[in-house]
Amino acid sequence: MIVDSAIYVDGQRTADPKTLQETYEAVHEQHGVAWIGLYKPTEEEFASVAEEFGLHPLAVEDAVQAHQRPKLERYGDTLFVVLRPARYLDRSETVAFGEVHVFLGADFVVTVRHGEAPDLRGVRGRMERETELLRRGPEAILYAIMDRVVDDYTPVVAGLENDIDEIETEVFGGNVGVGRRIYELSREVIEFQRAVKPLPGILGGLIAGSEKYGVDPELQRYLRDVQDHTIQVTERVAGFRDLLQNILSVNLSLVGLQQNEEIKALTEASIVQNDEVKKISSWAAILFAPTLIAGVYGMNFDHMPELHWPFGYPFALFLMLMVSVSLYLIFKQRGWL
Repeated sequence: MIVDSAIYVDGQRTADPKTLQETYEAVHEQHGVAWIGLYKPTEEEFASVAEEFGLHPLAVEDAVQAHQRPKLERYGDTLFVVLRPARYLDRSETVAFGEVHVFLGADFVVTVRHGEAPDLRGVRGRMERETELLRRGPEAILYAIMDRVVDDYTPVVAGLENDIDEIETEVFGGNVGVGRRIYELSREVIEFQRAVKPLPGILGGLIAGSEKYGVDPELQRYLRDVQDHTIQVTERVAGFRDLLQNILSVNLSLVGLQQNEEIKALTEASIVQNDEVKKISSWAAILFAPTLIAGVYGMNFDHMPELHWPFGYPFALFLMLMVSVSLYLIFKQRGWL
């Protein structure tokens, strides 16, 4: 559960307690700032942290269960921040989202991480190198965490932009079978927008409350810088969503045109087939007529009309010819031949 735990006094790491109890004792003895990093703690594991620092039960419940939206809440002297970090996976060309909860008090910072991002060890290393910044208090640690989360959005934006360019190329290249990929990418963009959109307001709340809670003015400048970057990301993501909607509309139009062409081709084939059937039926009827006459007069009966008539044979041939010609002219007139 415990990823890292340390005590900081005047910007310097002064203790590395191995247990939570040692951390509690060290922070009281040294009057410094405790930074406790936790990874997916259970309710029982988090209970001692909540009791020691007086964390609000609702915030504790959110931190343990996760699946929260980005938000900023104050419970007395404790600040509770939820962030949704993201990272772009090049192999699968997808966006993976994490979740980090930050509890901030006068002498403590508790981070609860759900997911692989962000790399808080890197944030801790940066703060330990920048002692002047770390000396400004727990709010400086919160700034560094938010700055890292927003910086990690940059490769996500680049990855999504590249995916959209590829989809545009496929759609306008005639590949109308990318509808599923457009839908999946749209869902990623919407999820990313949900993670980013609340951040300008959260940072605005932190900046607005800085004077009330006595936050270092220099930190306000740092927070404004993060807010500017966040607004830029928010605007680009909003543009991605509109662009994907346009691409989806174009793709649907192309799919409709392709379907119309296929229906047209099927209709033309059906017409050609009907014409062939008509021709075959017409010739079958023409050939059937003389066969019927020959069949009747080919019967071996003694008493048949005109059977022994001298002109019976030429008359039968003439009748076969006349019937065939008549049928041919009728079918020709109706366009069957």
